[in-house]
Amino acid sequence: MIVLSYPLLVPLHDILLRVAETYDPGAPPSNEEPAQLLLRGVSRRDDLPLPPGFTADGHGGQGTASSTPWIGVYDPAISAEPHNGLYLAYIFSADLRAVTLTLQQGMTGLIKRFPKRPALRDELARRAKRLRGAFPPGLASEWMHQPSFYAKEWRPRAYEAGSVAARRYEIARLPSEVSLAEDLLEASKLLRDAAAAQRLYLQMPDPADLIVEYPGDGHSLEGPLDRFHPKDSSEYYVHVTGGRRPRRRLHEDLIQDFGHHAVTCGYTPITDGVHPRDLILCRREVSRESTWLVEAKVVRNGNPTAAVREAVGQLFEYSYLIYRKRGEPKPHLLALFTEGIGVYEEYLEDHGVASVWQDEGEWRGSETATSWGLARKN
Repeated sequence: MIVLSYPLLVPLHDILLRVAETYDPGAPPSNEEPAQLLLRGVSRRDDLPLPPGFTADGHGGQGTASSTPWIGVYDPAISAEPHNGLYLAYIFSADLRAVTLTLQQGMTGLIKRFPKRPALRDELARRAKRLRGAFPPGLASEWMHQPSFYAKEWRPRAYEAGSVAARRYEIARLPSEVSLAEDLLEASKLLRDAAAAQRLYLQMPDPADLIVEYPGDGHSLEGPLDRFHPKDSSEYYVHVTGGRRPRRRLHEDLIQDFGHHAVTCGYTPITDGVHPRDLILCRREVSRESTWLVEAKVVRNGNPTAAVREAVGQLFEYSYLIYRKRGEPKPHLLALFTEGIGVYEEYLEDHGVASVWQDEGEWRGSETATSWGLARKN
């Protein structure tokens, strides 16, 4: 048996490096294994560059060694363990050549609801995509790495699907302790943004549940989502020549995702009682309440022309008939799309219409939308 002697205080950089160098996935996870001993000692350390109030622990498997050892980092106000809620983790690839700092989702509750592994991965990926919409636009693009841990077991594959944000480090080029600490602090901010969004999602009723609406005069608004109930986005069928064909309500998905994102940006989204408008956003600015009129459009076949024309027409029509003709303050105009609109971004800005669209899990937008804090500049 080889026993390695380490200094009393080993910073994060050295722990990651030494686990990669000494971990043996073929050996039983016992205290006789140096890497296992190092991992098990993480929870007792007080020299790690953790964000204030955070805790950490190490995992190398139980009974048999894990093919992808990892170190969990937790905000106790969100989750103090990895089974449920959201947390951060340094997960090593099975070849031990890299370690990834990833924002992960606890799986215990989901495993019971989705016992089949492919369905579990699909659900984790769906939730991860939605949670990414809560990230500040300036940080989101820096954490878009999609992990691959090169393992066949179901759990590492679930970690890949459930990653909300990630940054990969090659062991041969592991950053300095200072850089690792800065990245961890940045990841902790993403964790808290994602946790806030997750709490909002839990307020949303299941589409199968009965939604009870109260008369306006007697209904007290207690939360930012009380009047935000997008239509069900589940698959439906239409009858066409040759039989029934499934359709996906991309329009409703777009409104729901953006509404949740808007809450994290300080806005109150409203869909109840605003028909024929898709969505309005409200936010108090200094001494008055401001309104954003939002029209959502699905870009078909990569051609935004029709979607832009429809958005402009409806925004101008509703702004005139619902607001100006009734003596209401003019709303800010915002066109929302499922993908980028190219040259039409400048065209809309020139006509007083801001634009926002989805781009691989983050929200990008025009200059005006960026100034409102609703998107990252394209």
